[in-house]
Amino acid sequence: MKRKKVVIAMSGGVDSSLAAAILKEGSYDVIGVTMKLFSLPDEYCRSENLRSCCGWKAVEDANRVATSIGIPHYVVDFKKIFEKNVITDFCEEYSRGRTPNPCIRCNEYIKFDALQNKAKALNADYLATGHHARVDYDPELKRFLLRKGKDREKDQSYFLYPLTQDQLSRTLMPIGHFTKKEVREKAKGLGIPVAQRPESQEICFVPDNDYAGFLEKRIPEAFGPGPILDIGNRVIGKHKGIAHFTIGQRRGMGISAPHPLYVIAIRSDENAIVVGKDEHLYEKTLLASRINLISKEKLGESLKVKARIRYKHREGKATLTPVDTDQVLVEFEKPQRAITPGQAVVFYDKDVVVGGGLIERIREEE
Repeated sequence: MKRKKVVIAMSGGVDSSLAAAILKEGSYDVIGVTMKLFSLPDEYCRSENLRSCCGWKAVEDANRVATSIGIPHYVVDFKKIFEKNVITDFCEEYSRGRTPNPCIRCNEYIKFDALQNKAKALNADYLATGHHARVDYDPELKRFLLRKGKDREKDQSYFLYPLTQDQLSRTLMPIGHFTKKEVREKAKGLGIPVAQRPESQEICFVPDNDYAGFLEKRIPEAFGPGPILDIGNRVIGKHKGIAHFTIGQRRGMGISAPHPLYVIAIRSDENAIVVGKDEHLYEKTLLASRINLISKEKLGESLKVKARIRYKHREGKATLTPVDTDQVLVEFEKPQRAITPGQAVVFYDKDVVVGGGLIERIREEE
């Protein structure tokens, strides 16, 4: 019987490296591919302390792994599409006073669109990744499901909610069945060269996690000074640009007050930030747009779920009510802290991803 062909996205990290090895042992015809998404200084990319998943060091590590397990390895240049769909959006969102999640955009437009199309062009049956999540098919629902990874601390299903049924049908995620500890142990046992490589935790295209420095070069208009307002709309200070701030932030305002102050709203049209007490950060309702459903074809009526308003945030019981085909009202049972426009809200039924969307605004802001 002809072996199934799979393209594995290799970042040079232990997760995607073990995924490639597992697939090779599973009798797949495996092709390793590393995406070139942006340019960083050579001295930065080659640093042993690099914690970004991209750059020349990542390419070298991925190539070493591919050689060690005996699969071909290629590099594909997606810099233009990454610039257009991820970096430009990242900057535009910050200029609007929103806080984006570029990893979600990368999955939606790069890994599971551009790279999956490349896999199809190579006549591959599947695209595989090293995500801590699981894909399976429910014959009763007649739908592919996205589930949380076995390791709940490392679960990455939150970042994958935009995936469509067609994309899921062509996707393998072998790492989702292991804990991170098991991944490292298995990689070490197989002699994979990057078994102990540190995890990438920064935004990959922002050197040294310097958001402000990166953004100021690209959107200087978001760094003009403006007023800091209290909840009574009184000017109590001056900021150095709205791109320095996100909802829930406490530091960087330079204001003396008898109690801690937090950013509770960003008004880009006024170039102003609004600050208040911690208690002012809690809200029960939000409006989400660009909704993608996975476990259901459509949301015909209100639905009880658990919802997460950012990665690592604790899920809260909530009710989804459709507003139109692209928007839902999310009403939490208990107030959630620092609901942030631009972030994703993802809906769960136990370990199954129901779907998700982008937080547009807190309903009370209307």
